[in-house]
Amino acid sequence: MTSSPLDRTDLLAAAEARLPQIIGDIQRLVEVESPSEDLQAVARGAAEVAALAAERLGAAPESIVIDGVTHLRLRFGAQSPKVMLINHQDTVWPIGTLARKPFSNQDGVLRGPGVFDMLTGVAMSLHAASLLQQAGHSLEGLSIVVTGDEELGSVTSRKLMEDEAAQAHAVFVMEGALETSLKVARKGTSMYEVIVHGRAAHAGLEPEKGINAGLALGLLLPQIEGLGSPELGTTVVPTVISAGATTNTVPDRAQVAVDARAATVAEQQRVDREIRALAAPLEGAEVEVTGGINRPPMERSAAEPLFAQAQQIAAELGIGELHGAEVGGASDGNFTAALGVPTLDGMGACGGGPHAEHEHTLVEYIAPRTALLAGLIDAHL
Repeated sequence: MTSSPLDRTDLLAAAEARLPQIIGDIQRLVEVESPSEDLQAVARGAAEVAALAAERLGAAPESIVIDGVTHLRLRFGAQSPKVMLINHQDTVWPIGTLARKPFSNQDGVLRGPGVFDMLTGVAMSLHAASLLQQAGHSLEGLSIVVTGDEELGSVTSRKLMEDEAAQAHAVFVMEGALETSLKVARKGTSMYEVIVHGRAAHAGLEPEKGINAGLALGLLLPQIEGLGSPELGTTVVPTVISAGATTNTVPDRAQVAVDARAATVAEQQRVDREIRALAAPLEGAEVEVTGGINRPPMERSAAEPLFAQAQQIAAELGIGELHGAEVGGASDGNFTAALGVPTLDGMGACGGGPHAEHEHTLVEYIAPRTALLAGLIDAHL
């Protein structure tokens, strides 16, 4: 295998030539349907990705099952990888979505469950590596990881990714982005449930003997939201709320899920301390807080060297100027960035609507971004 520098123009032309095949592969993945909660569906999705990898790269990924969740790792070479591509093939869409929302390719737009988040990115990962093989370049030192529980917080896959990335020079996360951007910073996420315990009583006969957990939680909600800090970009949002069991009983339990996002570790830790210190606003009620910090922030410093390199390669490819985006959503790149490993996100599909009915991928960006990824991989192998 050669180690001579790649001709960026040839790389882009090769990506454009295989665009119909890439789109066909995206369709294959979308039509499997792999919602995170359905472990058998996730396993079927992983099997399809593995078959696709064998066809495009002549190598079979290792299947790693952790607590019933199937993940894939395709490592080229026995040593710790220099470059890691992070993907996930689980989606938020339940089985049956495809029947009402089938894969389509119309007017330059791909649609279908999971097409943007992030099955296009999975296909691009395989084809970027295949482009390098086609050009006669070695893939020694590359690792492609495809997980099955990202949409649930990467509970079983986090250690796998952190271990794989520990010695890497570069990590590229195949989540989607807008047309002219890559993601250079992400907020960290924390997930809590605030539970108020009260005392039940008959709502008609003796309500004064009860302690209304629903009322207590209602009084707490402004305090919870007030833990945010708009000037620092910290958001703390009460989301799903429930209380009580029957209509004629003072509720003895109420709970709210809380989504917290912060741009720095210090802010994450502050919110964690303060939410755990919440006091019951009604005498006799008790507050319990479960959950905690899920993903640390991906701070801009982790992405800046790779982003500058991406801008240079994009210029050589002639695919337009790239901009660095800082976003509130988290990804698995948050984990690798927290290890101090250079990490660049948003390397996958261009489009929008993740988790929404208008989810879509724009065809015109697939080949240029695949060529960009191939150039970045080659630069670090």
